Amino acid sequence: MSDDLNTFKILLATDNHVGYMEKDPIRGQDSFNSFEEVLKLAQEHEADLILLGGDLFHENKPSRKCLHTTMTLLRQYCLGDRPCQIDFLSDQSENFPNRFATVNYQDSNFNIGMPVFSIHGNHDDPSGDGSLCALDLLSVAGLVNYFGKQVEVDDIAIKPILLRKGSTRLALYGLGNVRDERLNRTFQRKKVRMYRPSDDKDKWFNLMVLHQNRVAHGPTNHIPETFLDDFLNLVFWGHEHECLVDPVLNSAQGFHITQPGSSVATSLSEGEAVPKHVALLRIKGTEFQMQKIRLKTVRPFILDEVALKDVSGLRPTDLRMVNEFLHDKVNELIDKALEEWTEVNPGVPEAEFPKPLIRLKVEYSGGFTTFNPQRFGQAFVNKVANPKDILQFYRKRQNTVPAGKKKGEVVNVEAFLPEELENFRVEDLVSEFLNAQNLDILPQNELGEAVRQFVEKEDTGAIKDFVEQSLKRTRLFLKDRSDSTADDDFKREVSYLEALDFCPVLKLTRRKVEKEKKTREEQFAVEKAQRKDGLMSRRKGKQPEDDDDDDDEVVIVDDMGD
Repeated sequence: MSDDLNTFKILLATDNHVGYMEKDPIRGQDSFNSFEEVLKLAQEHEADLILLGGDLFHENKPSRKCLHTTMTLLRQYCLGDRPCQIDFLSDQSENFPNRFATVNYQDSNFNIGMPVFSIHGNHDDPSGDGSLCALDLLSVAGLVNYFGKQVEVDDIAIKPILLRKGSTRLALYGLGNVRDERLNRTFQRKKVRMYRPSDDKDKWFNLMVLHQNRVAHGPTNHIPETFLDDFLNLVFWGHEHECLVDPVLNSAQGFHITQPGSSVATSLSEGEAVPKHVALLRIKGTEFQMQKIRLKTVRPFILDEVALKDVSGLRPTDLRMVNEFLHDKVNELIDKALEEWTEVNPGVPEAEFPKPLIRLKVEYSGGFTTFNPQRFGQAFVNKVANPKDILQFYRKRQNTVPAGKKKGEVVNVEAFLPEELENFRVEDLVSEFLNAQNLDILPQNELGEAVRQFVEKEDTGAIKDFVEQSLKRTRLFLKDRSDSTADDDFKREVSYLEALDFCPVLKLTRRKVEKEKKTREEQFAVEKAQRKDGLMSRRKGKQPEDDDDDDDEVVIVDDMGD
């Protein structure tokens, strides 16, 4: 496909995770170097625009250094006198619902040579007061066109950005990250609507970018490809770090899917060991062509696996022999990393070879024992970038159902074993704990989400805001119900709930509230009976101070609201 005035050239990249391990003395610059290479490639190939698929930042609240470096790179490579040949046809106030509501390359205050369009991911998603994220800062600064943000995640309307270059028309759909279980439920309820251009629908190239789980991690913890509309031509899938950039046809829906993967390794897993690429997408009419481009600045990462029991001549009782064997194996992987890096970077002196990431998974069943991986890694401090976690010991286990456990129930003991910790998530632990509780006032799913925001996004006000909102909804519900009933007991319960402060709400469930109410009613009945008995005894004794019975009134105060 030739480059001409009718061909869109779009550089696709995702999961840059800028700022990942920025304080590490060895790996601190990796994410910045890879992101700069992405911008350089876009400039070298004269891309019309850069499309990012989420997780531009690794932290929800990136450091000042991280923000400053990112803004410096965007200004260096994306601003300039180069004319932008793309016409913007859709309503910008709908695509960019902010105070300015203008795509940056049409803003007279900026001189944009190569615009960047981005959705948010699960790492840099909006949170906290104002529901803002780091991309909002880049957007208001005119460096990035941030789109795909949804106000109501239970009722989603996706309106495309309509672009034109020559005779080619592009409808760009964006959906920022939504918690997979919730988005899955929203799709199943038919509450996700995708709008199409009103004129010549079949003459538009429909490109969608989203940031969700593609691989199933549970019944609803992913988004099936069949959920997406079949009028799409290409789906750009973010969030998954494994590089599968070559377009794959979904025969059921009729569209292709590309998954460029991350530009920096954020875990020592198999998916991260696949060579990193970005893609140059060319669109002409309703046809497209994909060119994958290998990233050269990515730190080499080699992953291998060995089963000790399958190694000939290796004895379980000879720890020295096992240690020497693993040392030799790691050295082989280092040599392999150097060989692969030299192929990608020919002509670069070997002295500039970056320390590689090495992960050797060691299966030690058959009588073998483990030893300290950190002590083992001390021999490779000057050779690898991750000396503390080179080795990963594990055992193959048979999946058995414990006694007293029904088939289908999940046993979470495995999640706490060392080899499973990398894949264990905080929200899973929170969900498991909440499932064992009986929460009647606080919604369980929303509480779990608030805890996740507190832990992962460092949103210190997430739990407090959630509880206050839940308490407000409960009060309104109970007041509406109390207005339509004459039940005194129910009204006393309303008064009691209104008297609760923030901290007690965290500790009291509805069952405890009812128990407290019942206790107070019993105490009230006892006190009332005692006062009545005392009054009767005074009357029988005809005490002088009780001559006027009409003046003796027992004032009973219901202190349920105190």
